[in-house]
Amino acid sequence: MAEENHSTVTEFILAGLTDKPEHQLPLFLLFLGVYVFTVVGNVGMITLIGLSSRLHTTMYYLLSSLSFIDLCQPTVITPKMLVNFMMEKNTISYPECMTQLYFFIVFAIAKCHMLSVMAYDPYLQVPLLYNVIMSNQVCSWMVVGVYSMGLIRATVNTTCMLRVLFCKDDIINHYFCDLFPLLELSCSSTFINEVIGLSSSATILAELSISPSYIFIIASILHICSTEGRYKAFSTCSSHVSAVALFFGSLAFMYLQPSSVGSMDQGKVSSVFYTIIVPMLNPLIYCLRNKDVKVALSKLLGNKSL
Repeated sequence: MAEENHSTVTEFILAGLTDKPEHQLPLFLLFLGVYVFTVVGNVGMITLIGLSSRLHTTMYYLLSSLSFIDLCQPTVITPKMLVNFMMEKNTISYPECMTQLYFFIVFAIAKCHMLSVMAYDPYLQVPLLYNVIMSNQVCSWMVVGVYSMGLIRATVNTTCMLRVLFCKDDIINHYFCDLFPLLELSCSSTFINEVIGLSSSATILAELSISPSYIFIIASILHICSTEGRYKAFSTCSSHVSAVALFFGSLAFMYLQPSSVGSMDQGKVSSVFYTIIVPMLNPLIYCLRNKDVKVALSKLLGNKSL
């Protein structure tokens, strides 16, 4: 009898960022510009690191991997959101929704771990044994581990979501298929999903534990005798601290607060920040605050102008 009350959902309706038609076109143009800037910035960063021999170090290899994640994460969400701005009814099919959820989790978790890995890289640059400890092989294995964690967690979360039964209420109070807004529509028990989801949220708190390492980084930098060396080290660390603060701050605001209608609406703004805005800002943060990147860029542009 309980089974008869369940209806098979073939598509969902995304509530989106606004229900006011007059805001749709301005938002479309805004997010189209942000997405184009994100693609150009991150592809440009990956290309610059690949072409400049000056940037062929483990730190910039990690940075190119971060740029790849920052390219993919908004690509999972933004194109569909842009299409929905132009449609009267913002629908997304069930398979498309599950696919979007899967790849969103892959890149969100991968980014958490990538920023954590990058936090230890500037710390290892201070000791003299850096080149021995952080070899290309070690760096490659760390990147493989980062993506593996994203794939494993995404597979577990999405597999559990596929077991959830949905009722006639098919309106997702979000602009993309996210874990907890989907669980709110469930007709069946979501205990396992919530436990797994909270364990993923706990990853945020675990990754935030990297912050004490910066105390040791700063202490080590202050012991560097060379003024130029101190400036270069601080430049590297300040860029990364800015990226970490922007991403984890907005992510924590979204997933580590009590659930309510008001908090969900506020969470939409926060999620826009970490899924769309931060990937656009990271190339600027690492480019404008990093002397090596600026020098490599000027040399590359200089060679092309000749």
